[in-house]
Amino acid sequence: MEIKPAHANALFDVIESHTPECSLGENYRAWLIASMQQIRADFNRSADTHLQKFNLHAYDNVHIYLKDESSHPTGSLKHRLARSLILYGLCNGKIGPNTYLIEASSGSTAVSEAYFAQLLKLPFIAVVPKETSSEKLIQIARYGGKTLQVDAEDIYKEAQRLATELGGYYLDQFTNAERATDWRSNNNIAESLFQQMENETHSSPDWIVIGAGTGGTSATLGRYVRYQAHNFGHTRVCVADPENSAFFDGYRNKNPHHQVHLRSQIEGVGRPRIEPSFISNVVDRMLKVPDQLSFAAIWWIREKTGQAYGPSTGLNICGTLFLAQEMAAKEKSGSIVTLICDSGERYMDTCYSRKWLVSRGIDIDKELTTLKLALAQ
Repeated sequence: MEIKPAHANALFDVIESHTPECSLGENYRAWLIASMQQIRADFNRSADTHLQKFNLHAYDNVHIYLKDESSHPTGSLKHRLARSLILYGLCNGKIGPNTYLIEASSGSTAVSEAYFAQLLKLPFIAVVPKETSSEKLIQIARYGGKTLQVDAEDIYKEAQRLATELGGYYLDQFTNAERATDWRSNNNIAESLFQQMENETHSSPDWIVIGAGTGGTSATLGRYVRYQAHNFGHTRVCVADPENSAFFDGYRNKNPHHQVHLRSQIEGVGRPRIEPSFISNVVDRMLKVPDQLSFAAIWWIREKTGQAYGPSTGLNICGTLFLAQEMAAKEKSGSIVTLICDSGERYMDTCYSRKWLVSRGIDIDKELTTLKLALAQ
């Protein structure tokens, strides 16, 4: 008996279909295409950040390099993170043409996010600690952002509350930094750094030294080094941590739930808890650096180079000098790369102010003198 095929319409009638109304608005797709184009255009206008060789005769056989992230349009390393977080929200369908963007931040990430929010004509609110430097608050406002100042320990819950109340999107850098950043390529900081090192004498660094705020940068670098193990198998990632931060002790004791109850004085790094974006398994070593030494280091490097950098750069420099001294003691040649995180212009009324340092009980004179003498060769 001949079996006749069912008519196509009848055959597919068994399939159920549902197309929900787009919660982000009827013109969402057109807006998304235009927004992605805006971000790509902005990216193409921005040259990559410079990699500077830092000549230090005290350690002649250890070549030190500073990757200057302060040259981004918003003046800090966090420009890369902000772009990634905005793209993450866009590509996950969380951000539309009328979405309020909310962030919990100590300042620099919020400055950069305010820049991208203004680019996309979206409202932006940063929930920041009360002690955030006035210059950062001014810069957030300059890009059209608003700020809510709260006690440092309340920034997470207040940001989430605001997002819920306004029907907005909480960017949540502390959770999403390692998720939002493409650590394999896409001109992330790791790919950029290694490309710039390509023609140097020691092109594969012995160490890359960074601080941890969200933990996203250390996660990106640590993953990339492993992904490119055939090229950079001996490169190690070292995280320098300030006082009153949970990362070092949590890492040492293998306790991802470790917390502290004081706030780090080195803005942009150090956290009271181990943030979800900190991936300890890709960090090869951690150092705990006294705050006085980090502050002394930025004063020292300003005298040496004529450039003022933020306190997290001082932390990075301390970690770099520690490892350079260690390599020199072993008569080992090689290279170390660290980051200039942001410009010192944001901190003239804080860590570059003697009055502010004294008010915090910080005396850098002994450490500053020691640095000058030890590294004067």
